[in-house]
Amino acid sequence: MEIGQKFNQLTLEEYFLYIDNYKKYKDFNTLGLYRSIVENEKLSIDEKIEVREYAHQIFRKTFDFLQLKDPKTFVEVSTLGQEFTAGDEEKIWNDVKKNQQKILAEKRIKHRNFGTYSKHSCPYEDCVWNGVMIRQGSRLAWSSIHFFSDKKNYHKKTKSEMRKSDRKSVKKIVEIDMNNE
Repeated sequence: MEIGQKFNQLTLEEYFLYIDNYKKYKDFNTLGLYRSIVENEKLSIDEKIEVREYAHQIFRKTFDFLQLKDPKTFVEVSTLGQEFTAGDEEKIWNDVKKNQQKILAEKRIKHRNFGTYSKHSCPYEDCVWNGVMIRQGSRLAWSSIHFFSDKKNYHKKTKSEMRKSDRKSVKKIVEIDMNNE
């Protein structure tokens, strides 16, 4: 069976119905469900929170993975109906970063090309590359996952060049000493 309509146009009762019977629908999408909770204009804030809590009962593990896949949606859904200062928002985003790093380490995932990070998404409306899937580290990559513990690679080339020149100069010094004797 198919749902046949967008999640963000559902009523409260329809949300509960589709969440209860999610295995029956081949077009059921948990990411779409959580995004629609924020976007749905038919529901009040209290109803959105009620849908979120009900969905958490079944999809909590999937929701936690949204920190990695779509952190913006994760933050919006988890902070529904709450007002924050700039410091609170910064703390929330720092917590998301820590959890992203923890999830990557637990699942032993080496790459960081997930969800919103795998698409070009610059803020310019007329950009022809918006929505295009990109490779990790590509010049088209607009955003990527970075952690404070990441090693910087730009020093490696400089260091290798210095070592190479040191090796050559040592050979020259040895040759000069050999010739002088």
